[in-house]
Amino acid sequence: MSAGNFWPLIARFQAREARFGARMQHHRVSAFIYEFLRFGVKQAWACLFGGALLVLIVATHYVYPRDAFLSRYDFLFIAALTIQCLMLSFRLETLDEAKVILIYHVIGTAMEVFKTSVGSWIYPEAAFFRIGGVPLFSGFMYASIGSYIARCWRLFDFRFEHHPPLWALSLLCVAIYLNFFSHHYMVDLRVLLFIGSAFLLRKTWIHYHIWHTHRRMPLLLGLFLVSLFIWFAENLGTWAHAWAYPHQAAVWSMVSFGKLGAWFLLLMVSYTLVAWVSKPEQA
Repeated sequence: MSAGNFWPLIARFQAREARFGARMQHHRVSAFIYEFLRFGVKQAWACLFGGALLVLIVATHYVYPRDAFLSRYDFLFIAALTIQCLMLSFRLETLDEAKVILIYHVIGTAMEVFKTSVGSWIYPEAAFFRIGGVPLFSGFMYASIGSYIARCWRLFDFRFEHHPPLWALSLLCVAIYLNFFSHHYMVDLRVLLFIGSAFLLRKTWIHYHIWHTHRRMPLLLGLFLVSLFIWFAENLGTWAHAWAYPHQAAVWSMVSFGKLGAWFLLLMVSYTLVAWVSKPEQA
């Protein structure tokens, strides 16, 4: 189904885009360039919520008044909530996407409350809208990941080969989520969870539509690449002092590469939530 059926704003440009694409497809080089650019535009649309939030996080680090009546964290919370409402009002986001965002916001915030209580990271600034040591804008950072996957699912018309049963993925994700808490008190089962993820997805290929045809890649590779970009975004967030890990207390340094594994596991949880809503279709 065309993405214009979900997002009316896209529908306004479909006819012009189709005419432009028809001109570009006559030559191999121009067709390649056009498909590459089309991929980039689709990715930008999928990142709309997360990208807007990341821009606000970085921008407020430089321009938000330190003595403002409303704290920076509270401004980010209200801004994120406003963006969410505007996206729904202007139909830039579907209700299904909003459901995923809400669920992931809740489970992300719950994990944040625990992680900050045990000193895994801190939010150094003051906030009125907070639970424990966690300002409420942080839940939107997790929610933006679910939003991205849900939007990509429609934009790229995902199809799958050998997709594992959702019940099996769900059991794995329950174990992943619990391990984020339990590894502070018992053996970290992260290696087993990586093995479990690789086993379940070992044969799974994702087919994605950029232009005329579906291309494909191993789903594991796709999830790793998304995890890598989340890790880059996290480095921007800590550089903008939105939160900080213990090793960044005195001076900023890059987030450890080991966090990439944590993001991959968390992405497995987000992917599974979206899969329950979007229902994987056979290629």
